Amino acid sequence: MAVCARLCGVGQSRRCRRRQRHNQQDQGSDSDMEEEEEEQIVGPTQGDGGAAGAAAAAGPSVAREDGSCHVNRAGALDRGGTGPPRPQSLADLPPELLVEIFSLLPGTALPSVALVGKKFRQILNTETIWRRRCMAEFDMKEDLRRMEVGGVSSRDLYVKLLHPFRHILGLWQPDIGPYGGLLNVVVDGLFIIGWMYLPPHDPRVEDPMRRRPLFRIHMLESNEATVECMYGHKGPHKGDIQEFRTWLEEEWGRTLEEIFHEHMQELILMKFIYTSQYDNCLTYRRIYLPPLMPSDLFHPGLFKGTYGSHGLEIVMLSFHGIYLRATKLTGDPNVPAGQLTLDVDLSRPVVLPDLEHQRNIEELSRLVLGVHAEVQREEQEQAKDAPAAGRGAAEGACGNASAADWVEEGRVACSDSCQPGPSTSTSPPEAQPFVLPLGVMARNEVYPRTCRKCFYGTGLIAGHGFTSPERTPGLFVLFDEDHFGFIWLELKSFSLYSRLTDQLAHAHAPNMERFEAMLFNMQSWTS
Repeated sequence: MAVCARLCGVGQSRRCRRRQRHNQQDQGSDSDMEEEEEEQIVGPTQGDGGAAGAAAAAGPSVAREDGSCHVNRAGALDRGGTGPPRPQSLADLPPELLVEIFSLLPGTALPSVALVGKKFRQILNTETIWRRRCMAEFDMKEDLRRMEVGGVSSRDLYVKLLHPFRHILGLWQPDIGPYGGLLNVVVDGLFIIGWMYLPPHDPRVEDPMRRRPLFRIHMLESNEATVECMYGHKGPHKGDIQEFRTWLEEEWGRTLEEIFHEHMQELILMKFIYTSQYDNCLTYRRIYLPPLMPSDLFHPGLFKGTYGSHGLEIVMLSFHGIYLRATKLTGDPNVPAGQLTLDVDLSRPVVLPDLEHQRNIEELSRLVLGVHAEVQREEQEQAKDAPAAGRGAAEGACGNASAADWVEEGRVACSDSCQPGPSTSTSPPEAQPFVLPLGVMARNEVYPRTCRKCFYGTGLIAGHGFTSPERTPGLFVLFDEDHFGFIWLELKSFSLYSRLTDQLAHAHAPNMERFEAMLFNMQSWTS
């Protein structure tokens, strides 16, 4: 009520007048009667009786016929010309109200506000405004008042640290040859920290991701932002045996003597030599998490999976119409980071036999290779029906439209078994027993023994140095929302994937078009 009275220019509010009257009770009854008259709204006039009283109770302005007084929206009496003038512009509002208004504006708009005049510039020095912007835009949960006592103001924190470096927040992929990586830049307390995400030690796919600070930016030592490198060496260097042993224990969680496989020792040594040369000079590329679409089979996102002697690697799973695709964020000398490691056709479900027949690799191969032969026949027929290369642009446009129509038809023709999005099913599908066929190697023997669905798909394999790459048929197995697997038939190998559950802020793609463009560029980096 007090704020409303001030905004309407009628002086003190009713509560203030009551408090004043309580303090001046000893000044006589005449003064009390005068105060009581001021508290009254507008008495009923001749002819309209209680209408004026009802209007006053409702709150809107009601003017007397002689224009001497009226009831404002706050329900207070305004005698003509006796109170302070009403606010005519934003600059006429009291400072405490301007602080509330400016606190709701994005930080990028506040410099323009400061150009209005001296009063606005002075109000923008209020720490409350910048403290709220730090919390609203960067989700800071630290006690910023404690930081302000230490000599760093919320305004300097926003202007000199958070705002200038806001564009580096989110996910990035370092260019470390075929190995790639995952860097997450976040606001962590009073720092901006770049965390390098490393998979768990092989083959513990259920363990949480390991984090290593790569750099940090802060204002603790000066009034300007300071960048500190927290990992690596100064410039290219040669590793000695002690450095290699330390790196091996951190990277793989074991010693050289515990790794008996000679080929695996060679791969690990190669990775150490390659990555140690890039400790102090890396190029990073922006990456996004896939957006969730209503037709998605389950939530897309990041998963960590087993890749034989190469250890655990990180993949990004996304949905594209009737296709599920997994792209490598970390890679190896055979299939580098950025490549499409799995391509699954959700319109081609595979019905598993009973457990006895599931243990027979020949039975599983017969089911999957039968679907693979059907896919190849359809691709050959489509290649025959494709328009000739010399046709005009109009015909080419028609051909593209037909391809888009085919994808849309596939999306519609796909049964509930391959598109159980929120709009098609309200309950999860019934689980069915699952067991790996005999002869199929698995780095992790602890895998789910029930699954929801299985689909035909292909996996990318290649020789060392990404030579002779080819897509080989396999079986995609969906265990639950957070686990899936892939049986590589040609390699007789099984990869188990587990969802990365870390909260990743500033990481989601603004739309599907931006995400698909990022995937296309990522694959072109390593092709």
